[in-house]
Amino acid sequence: MQQDVTRRQALAFTTFALAGLPALAQQDFPNKPLRMVVPYAPGGGTDTIGRLMATKLGENWKATVVVENKPGAGGVIGNDMVAKAPADGYTILMAITVMVQHPALMPKLPYDLLKDFQPLAVAARSADLLLVHRDVPANTVEEFVKLAKADPRTYALGSYGNGTSGHIHAAMLNQQAGLDLSIAHYKGAGPLMADLLGGQVKAGFLDATTAAAQMAGGRVKVLGVTGARRSPLAPNAPTFTELGYKSFEPYGWFALFTQAGTPPAIAKKLSDELIAILAQPEVRKRLEELGLLPGGEPVAEFAKEMRRDLDIWGRVIREANIRIDQ
Repeated sequence: MQQDVTRRQALAFTTFALAGLPALAQQDFPNKPLRMVVPYAPGGGTDTIGRLMATKLGENWKATVVVENKPGAGGVIGNDMVAKAPADGYTILMAITVMVQHPALMPKLPYDLLKDFQPLAVAARSADLLLVHRDVPANTVEEFVKLAKADPRTYALGSYGNGTSGHIHAAMLNQQAGLDLSIAHYKGAGPLMADLLGGQVKAGFLDATTAAAQMAGGRVKVLGVTGARRSPLAPNAPTFTELGYKSFEPYGWFALFTQAGTPPAIAKKLSDELIAILAQPEVRKRLEELGLLPGGEPVAEFAKEMRRDLDIWGRVIREANIRIDQ
Protein backbone atom coordinates (compact mmCIF):
# COMPACT_ATOMS: atom_id res chain seq x y z
CA MET A 1 0.00 0.00 0.00
CA GLN A 2 2.77 2.42 0.97
CA GLN A 3 4.60 1.65 -2.29
CA ASP A 4 1.45 2.45 -4.32
CA VAL A 5 1.07 5.80 -2.53
CA THR A 6 4.72 6.60 -3.16
CA ARG A 7 4.36 5.76 -6.85
CA ARG A 8 1.24 7.94 -7.15
CA GLN A 9 3.02 10.83 -5.40
CA ALA A 10 6.03 10.48 -7.70
CA LEU A 11 3.78 10.39 -10.77
CA ALA A 12 1.86 13.45 -9.59
CA PHE A 13 5.10 15.36 -8.95
CA THR A 14 6.46 14.41 -12.40
CA THR A 15 3.22 15.49 -14.10
CA PHE A 16 3.28 18.80 -12.22
CA ALA A 17 6.92 19.38 -13.09
CA LEU A 18 6.39 18.66 -16.79
CA ALA A 19 3.36 20.93 -16.90
CA GLY A 20 5.47 23.75 -15.57
CA LEU A 21 8.27 23.32 -18.10
CA PRO A 22 6.92 25.77 -20.73
CA ALA A 23 6.56 28.53 -18.14
CA LEU A 24 10.00 27.80 -16.71
CA ALA A 25 11.54 27.73 -20.19
CA GLN A 26 9.98 31.06 -21.01
CA GLN A 27 11.20 32.63 -17.75
CA ASP A 28 14.71 31.29 -18.26
CA PHE A 29 14.93 32.40 -21.90
CA PRO A 30 17.39 33.66 -22.98
CA ASN A 31 20.24 32.31 -20.89
CA LYS A 32 22.89 32.35 -23.63
CA PRO A 33 23.71 34.55 -26.67
CA LEU A 34 21.14 34.83 -29.44
CA ARG A 35 22.01 34.84 -33.13
CA MET A 36 20.45 37.18 -35.70
CA VAL A 37 21.08 35.80 -39.20
CA VAL A 38 20.98 38.36 -42.02
CA PRO A 39 21.06 36.47 -45.36
CA TYR A 40 22.62 39.40 -47.21
CA ALA A 41 25.90 41.31 -47.21
CA PRO A 42 26.62 44.09 -44.68
CA GLY A 43 25.55 47.60 -45.58
CA GLY A 44 22.15 46.96 -47.14
CA GLY A 45 18.68 47.67 -45.79
CA THR A 46 18.16 44.18 -44.35
CA ASP A 47 21.46 44.42 -42.50
CA THR A 48 20.65 47.91 -41.17
CA ILE A 49 17.26 46.85 -39.80
CA GLY A 50 18.61 43.56 -38.46
CA ARG A 51 21.32 45.36 -36.49
CA LEU A 52 18.82 47.90 -35.17
CA MET A 53 16.53 45.14 -33.90
CA ALA A 54 19.45 43.09 -32.53
CA THR A 55 20.78 46.09 -30.60
CA LYS A 56 17.42 46.90 -29.05
CA LEU A 57 16.72 43.26 -28.19
CA GLY A 58 20.10 42.96 -26.50
CA GLU A 59 19.55 46.17 -24.54
CA ASN A 60 16.06 45.21 -23.37
CA TRP A 61 17.02 41.70 -22.29
CA LYS A 62 20.58 42.54 -21.23
CA ALA A 63 21.66 39.74 -23.53
CA THR A 64 24.20 39.27 -26.29
CA VAL A 65 22.69 39.23 -29.78
CA VAL A 66 25.26 38.38 -32.47
CA VAL A 67 24.51 39.46 -36.04
CA GLU A 68 25.77 37.03 -38.69
CA ASN A 69 25.72 37.99 -42.38
CA LYS A 70 25.28 34.90 -44.57
CA PRO A 71 24.82 36.17 -48.15
CA GLY A 72 24.35 34.03 -51.22
CA ALA A 73 21.73 32.57 -53.56
CA GLY A 74 19.40 35.54 -53.10
CA GLY A 75 19.04 34.82 -49.38
CA VAL A 76 18.56 31.05 -49.62
CA ILE A 77 21.84 30.22 -47.84
CA GLY A 78 21.00 32.28 -44.76
CA ASN A 79 17.36 31.23 -44.76
CA ASP A 80 18.34 27.56 -44.90
CA MET A 81 20.81 28.01 -42.05
CA VAL A 82 17.99 29.24 -39.82
CA ALA A 83 15.57 26.56 -41.02
CA LYS A 84 18.04 23.87 -39.97
CA ALA A 85 19.14 25.48 -36.69
CA PRO A 86 17.93 24.02 -33.35
CA ALA A 87 14.31 25.03 -32.74
CA ASP A 88 15.04 26.67 -29.40
CA GLY A 89 14.47 30.36 -30.18
CA TYR A 90 18.14 31.30 -30.10
CA THR A 91 18.41 31.76 -33.87
CA ILE A 92 16.38 34.55 -35.50
CA LEU A 93 16.13 35.29 -39.21
CA MET A 94 15.97 38.86 -40.53
CA ALA A 95 14.20 38.17 -43.82
CA ILE A 96 12.67 40.06 -46.72
CA THR A 97 9.82 39.54 -49.17
CA VAL A 98 11.89 37.08 -51.17
CA MET A 99 10.71 34.47 -48.68
CA VAL A 100 7.32 34.44 -50.44
CA GLN A 101 8.76 34.95 -53.93
CA HIS A 102 11.25 32.09 -54.00
CA PRO A 103 8.68 29.26 -54.02
CA ALA A 104 7.51 30.40 -57.49
CA LEU A 105 11.09 30.95 -58.69
CA MET A 106 12.83 27.98 -57.11
CA PRO A 107 10.62 24.90 -56.81
CA LYS A 108 13.48 22.88 -55.26
CA LEU A 109 14.17 25.06 -52.21
CA PRO A 110 15.99 23.26 -49.36
CA TYR A 111 13.25 24.32 -46.94
CA ASP A 112 9.48 24.75 -46.85
CA LEU A 113 8.39 28.30 -46.07
CA LEU A 114 5.13 27.38 -44.34
CA LYS A 115 6.41 24.27 -42.55
CA ASP A 116 9.90 25.33 -41.43
CA PHE A 117 9.47 28.97 -40.38
CA GLN A 118 7.41 30.80 -37.81
CA PRO A 119 6.89 34.57 -38.21
CA LEU A 120 7.68 36.71 -35.17
CA ALA A 121 7.10 40.28 -36.35
CA VAL A 122 7.10 42.46 -39.45
CA ALA A 123 9.61 45.26 -38.86
CA ALA A 124 8.85 47.52 -41.81
CA ARG A 125 7.65 47.80 -45.38
CA SER A 126 9.59 49.26 -48.25
CA ALA A 127 9.51 50.28 -51.88
CA ASP A 128 12.24 49.68 -54.45
CA LEU A 129 13.71 52.64 -56.30
CA LEU A 130 15.07 52.61 -59.84
CA LEU A 131 18.37 54.46 -59.48
CA VAL A 132 20.88 55.48 -62.11
CA HIS A 133 24.40 56.85 -61.77
CA ARG A 134 24.45 60.64 -61.83
CA ASP A 135 26.28 60.69 -65.18
CA VAL A 136 23.55 58.73 -66.97
CA PRO A 137 21.85 61.23 -69.32
CA ALA A 138 18.33 60.36 -68.24
CA ASN A 139 16.08 61.98 -65.66
CA THR A 140 12.92 59.95 -66.21
CA VAL A 141 12.03 56.30 -66.73
CA GLU A 142 10.97 57.13 -70.30
CA GLU A 143 14.36 58.70 -71.06
CA PHE A 144 16.18 55.74 -69.53
CA VAL A 145 14.16 53.27 -71.61
CA LYS A 146 15.12 55.14 -74.80
CA LEU A 147 18.81 55.09 -73.83
CA ALA A 148 18.68 51.42 -72.91
CA LYS A 149 17.00 50.43 -76.18
CA ALA A 150 19.66 52.30 -78.14
CA ASP A 151 22.59 50.86 -76.17
CA PRO A 152 21.56 47.73 -74.22
CA ARG A 153 25.18 46.64 -73.59
CA THR A 154 25.84 49.75 -71.49
CA TYR A 155 22.72 49.73 -69.37
CA ALA A 156 22.53 46.46 -67.50
CA LEU A 157 20.16 46.50 -64.52
CA GLY A 158 21.54 45.67 -61.09
CA SER A 159 19.54 43.67 -58.56
CA TYR A 160 20.37 43.03 -54.90
CA GLY A 161 20.10 39.26 -55.29
CA ASN A 162 19.00 36.56 -57.69
CA GLY A 163 15.33 35.92 -56.94
CA THR A 164 14.81 39.08 -54.85
CA SER A 165 12.30 41.89 -55.41
CA GLY A 166 15.08 43.82 -57.15
CA HIS A 167 15.45 40.94 -59.63
CA ILE A 168 11.70 40.66 -60.17
CA HIS A 169 11.25 44.40 -60.69
CA ALA A 170 14.15 44.48 -63.17
CA ALA A 171 12.63 41.57 -65.12
CA MET A 172 9.21 43.25 -65.07
CA LEU A 173 10.69 46.48 -66.44
CA ASN A 174 12.48 44.52 -69.17
CA GLN A 175 9.27 42.79 -70.18
CA GLN A 176 6.86 45.73 -70.01
CA ALA A 177 9.17 48.33 -71.54
CA GLY A 178 10.31 46.04 -74.34
CA LEU A 179 13.92 46.01 -73.15
CA ASP A 180 16.48 43.24 -73.37
CA LEU A 181 18.91 44.31 -70.64
CA SER A 182 21.04 41.83 -68.75
CA ILE A 183 20.40 41.72 -65.01
CA ALA A 184 23.47 41.82 -62.77
CA HIS A 185 22.80 40.04 -59.47
CA TYR A 186 24.68 41.08 -56.34
CA LYS A 187 24.98 39.46 -52.91
CA GLY A 188 22.99 42.22 -51.27
CA ALA A 189 22.08 45.87 -51.74
CA GLY A 190 25.30 47.18 -50.20
CA PRO A 191 27.60 45.75 -52.92
CA LEU A 192 25.16 46.86 -55.63
CA MET A 193 25.13 50.42 -54.31
CA ALA A 194 28.94 50.45 -54.18
CA ASP A 195 29.15 49.49 -57.86
CA LEU A 196 26.39 51.92 -58.82
CA LEU A 197 28.25 54.78 -57.12
CA GLY A 198 31.46 53.69 -58.83
CA GLY A 199 29.83 53.48 -62.25
CA GLN A 200 30.50 49.75 -62.73
CA VAL A 201 26.75 49.36 -63.21
CA LYS A 202 24.69 52.25 -64.54
CA ALA A 203 21.25 51.42 -63.14
CA GLY A 204 19.59 49.20 -60.59
CA PHE A 205 16.62 48.57 -58.35
CA LEU A 206 17.54 49.19 -54.71
CA ASP A 207 15.51 49.19 -51.52
CA ALA A 208 14.70 52.58 -49.98
CA THR A 209 16.89 52.00 -46.92
CA THR A 210 20.05 51.45 -48.92
CA ALA A 211 19.22 54.30 -51.29
CA ALA A 212 18.48 56.85 -48.56
CA ALA A 213 22.09 57.27 -47.42
CA GLN A 214 23.37 58.15 -50.90
CA MET A 215 20.54 60.13 -52.46
CA ALA A 216 21.21 63.37 -50.60
CA GLY A 217 24.72 63.62 -52.02
CA GLY A 218 23.46 63.67 -55.59
CA ARG A 219 25.64 60.74 -56.70
CA VAL A 220 22.60 58.83 -57.91
CA LYS A 221 19.27 59.83 -59.44
CA VAL A 222 15.85 58.33 -58.71
CA LEU A 223 13.76 57.76 -61.82
CA GLY A 224 10.81 55.79 -60.46
CA VAL A 225 9.55 53.95 -57.39
CA THR A 226 7.52 50.83 -56.73
CA GLY A 227 4.65 50.73 -54.26
CA ALA A 228 1.22 52.30 -54.13
CA ARG A 229 2.42 55.81 -53.22
CA ARG A 230 5.38 58.04 -53.98
CA SER A 231 8.33 57.66 -51.63
CA PRO A 232 8.97 60.45 -49.08
CA LEU A 233 12.65 60.03 -50.01
CA ALA A 234 11.94 61.13 -53.59
CA PRO A 235 8.53 62.83 -53.75
CA ASN A 236 9.15 64.05 -57.31
CA ALA A 237 9.77 60.55 -58.65
CA PRO A 238 6.57 58.95 -59.97
CA THR A 239 5.47 55.44 -59.14
CA PHE A 240 5.64 52.87 -61.90
CA THR A 241 1.87 52.60 -61.63
CA GLU A 242 1.55 56.30 -62.46
CA LEU A 243 3.70 55.67 -65.52
CA GLY A 244 1.37 52.93 -66.76
CA TYR A 245 3.33 49.86 -65.65
CA LYS A 246 1.46 46.95 -64.07
CA SER A 247 1.87 44.98 -60.82
CA PHE A 248 4.48 47.29 -59.27
CA GLU A 249 2.15 48.22 -56.38
CA PRO A 250 3.00 45.61 -53.70
CA TYR A 251 5.40 46.74 -51.00
CA GLY A 252 8.27 44.65 -49.84
CA TRP A 253 8.65 43.81 -46.17
CA PHE A 254 11.39 43.17 -43.65
CA ALA A 255 10.32 40.56 -41.11
CA LEU A 256 11.72 38.37 -38.36
CA PHE A 257 11.28 34.61 -38.20
CA THR A 258 12.38 31.64 -36.15
CA GLN A 259 11.95 27.89 -36.63
CA ALA A 260 8.43 26.48 -36.75
CA GLY A 261 9.27 23.92 -34.06
CA THR A 262 10.25 26.53 -31.46
CA PRO A 263 8.33 26.03 -28.17
CA PRO A 264 5.24 28.29 -28.30
CA ALA A 265 6.07 30.03 -25.02
CA ILE A 266 9.52 31.03 -26.26
CA ALA A 267 8.26 32.07 -29.70
CA LYS A 268 5.61 34.24 -28.04
CA LYS A 269 8.17 35.85 -25.75
CA LEU A 270 10.36 36.68 -28.75
CA SER A 271 7.44 37.97 -30.80
CA ASP A 272 6.02 40.10 -27.97
CA GLU A 273 9.42 41.69 -27.30
CA LEU A 274 10.12 42.45 -30.96
CA ILE A 275 6.67 44.01 -31.42
CA ALA A 276 7.22 46.08 -28.26
CA ILE A 277 10.54 47.31 -29.68
CA LEU A 278 8.81 48.33 -32.91
CA ALA A 279 6.35 50.41 -30.88
CA GLN A 280 9.16 52.54 -29.40
CA PRO A 281 9.04 56.11 -30.82
CA GLU A 282 12.80 56.23 -31.45
CA VAL A 283 12.69 52.97 -33.41
CA ARG A 284 9.75 54.10 -35.52
CA LYS A 285 11.46 57.42 -36.18
CA ARG A 286 14.64 55.65 -37.30
CA LEU A 287 12.68 53.40 -39.67
CA GLU A 288 10.91 56.42 -41.15
CA GLU A 289 14.27 58.16 -41.63
CA LEU A 290 15.26 55.14 -43.69
CA GLY A 291 12.27 55.71 -45.95
CA LEU A 292 10.31 52.81 -44.48
CA LEU A 293 6.77 52.28 -43.20
CA PRO A 294 7.18 50.92 -39.65
CA GLY A 295 5.48 47.62 -38.86
CA GLY A 296 4.77 46.02 -35.50
CA GLU A 297 1.19 44.85 -35.92
CA PRO A 298 0.11 41.55 -34.28
CA VAL A 299 2.01 38.61 -35.71
CA ALA A 300 -1.23 36.80 -36.65
CA GLU A 301 -2.04 39.66 -39.05
CA PHE A 302 1.37 39.43 -40.66
CA ALA A 303 1.03 35.65 -41.02
CA LYS A 304 -2.14 36.22 -43.08
CA GLU A 305 -0.41 38.91 -45.15
CA MET A 306 2.50 36.57 -45.81
CA ARG A 307 0.20 33.86 -47.17
CA ARG A 308 -1.63 36.42 -49.30
CA ASP A 309 1.68 37.74 -50.67
CA LEU A 310 2.70 34.19 -51.51
CA ASP A 311 -0.24 34.02 -53.93
CA ILE A 312 0.22 37.56 -55.32
CA TRP A 313 3.93 37.22 -56.09
CA GLY A 314 3.41 33.76 -57.53
CA ARG A 315 0.96 35.22 -60.04
CA VAL A 316 3.26 38.17 -60.89
CA ILE A 317 6.22 35.84 -61.47
CA ARG A 318 4.24 33.48 -63.68
CA GLU A 319 2.67 36.28 -65.73
CA ALA A 320 6.05 37.96 -66.33
CA ASN A 321 7.69 34.58 -67.02
CA ILE A 322 10.49 35.40 -64.57
CA ARG A 323 13.13 32.72 -64.03
CA ILE A 324 15.80 32.48 -61.37
CA ASP A 325 18.57 32.47 -63.98
CA GLN A 326 17.51 35.71 -65.70
